[in-house]
Amino acid sequence: MRAAILHAVGNDKLDIRDDVTLTPVGPTDVRVRIRATGVCHSDLSAMSGVLPQPVPLVPGHEGAGEVVEVGDHVDSVKPGDHVVISWRPACQTCDLCLGGQPYLCVKYIIESFSKGNFRFGGDGATAFGMAGCGTWAEEIVIPQQGAIKIDEELPWEAAALIGCGITTGVGAALNTAKVRPGSTVAVIGCGGVGLSVIQGARVSGARTILAVDPLESKHELAKKVGATHAVTPEQVPEALNQLTGGAGFDYGFEVVGKSATIKSAWQITRSGGDVIVVGAGALDDMVSISAFSLLFEGKRLLSSLYGEADVRRDFPYFAKLHKSGQLDLESMISGRIRLADLNDAVEALRRGEVLRQIVLMD
Repeated sequence: MRAAILHAVGNDKLDIRDDVTLTPVGPTDVRVRIRATGVCHSDLSAMSGVLPQPVPLVPGHEGAGEVVEVGDHVDSVKPGDHVVISWRPACQTCDLCLGGQPYLCVKYIIESFSKGNFRFGGDGATAFGMAGCGTWAEEIVIPQQGAIKIDEELPWEAAALIGCGITTGVGAALNTAKVRPGSTVAVIGCGGVGLSVIQGARVSGARTILAVDPLESKHELAKKVGATHAVTPEQVPEALNQLTGGAGFDYGFEVVGKSATIKSAWQITRSGGDVIVVGAGALDDMVSISAFSLLFEGKRLLSSLYGEADVRRDFPYFAKLHKSGQLDLESMISGRIRLADLNDAVEALRRGEVLRQIVLMD
């Protein structure tokens, strides 16, 4: 089968091969034929080393497809089912899972990083799958907890987006921040996840949603999916005074993954407000906040990993929101490509020219 392989961290080009094989399906595994997969900024971060991953690596973690084979002990899905891939499968038995935080479960993440735990093989093509997935391949083998059944009427492109960008962003607004109706929200970063945060804030009933991005070309789409205002970083002080009377926003979302933008989100959030870090940053990018400010301004600094989702509940829920017209997933897609186009797609993403490209498998 075909797959795109990263041979070394920092490589600009992927090795797109047609001789890749899969490891056998274990008793609790599922084999999925990928129908659509997104080109996400986290994939770029894995290639550059910002998000540590073992190599050789098949990137890709945002995908959807059809179950073609299941292990003897699998009871959650069957061949023919349509599924969204969860890159953070929860074991459902540890203290974190049982305590309502399945998005923090690391059992399968650790196993996917273990030495010799390759998901892909073939002559010269042995490789890990990104986050245990590797959706930039025609087929993958994953734990059954990572294959979440969804409505068969949901288009593959929309299903793929739910696998990461939508869940991360909409979940940050609904699950982590629990944005209140009538509140004011600022979102720094208007990529795919940032636009998803904006949609989550809109669904929650926020009255004011400020989108912040240095690329004015992204402002129109931000408004289309729910932002009431859109500005560049230089225009933020004026917008803050105009929209909040200088007090600051109830919620400040950082969706870039940089210490500088985390501090910016902190600065534009009101006293007693919530600052939510959604962007995935580098290990050595340290954030400095005044200890005095941290205490006396009463702000809460929150992280939102994978939208704090319970994917068994949230994937079908977000699909229903899309089906009812409350989530605009079509506008999030800037292009549809083929597996052979991935190197061009990665370069376009690196240059900031695109939003979300979807790879459609033949």
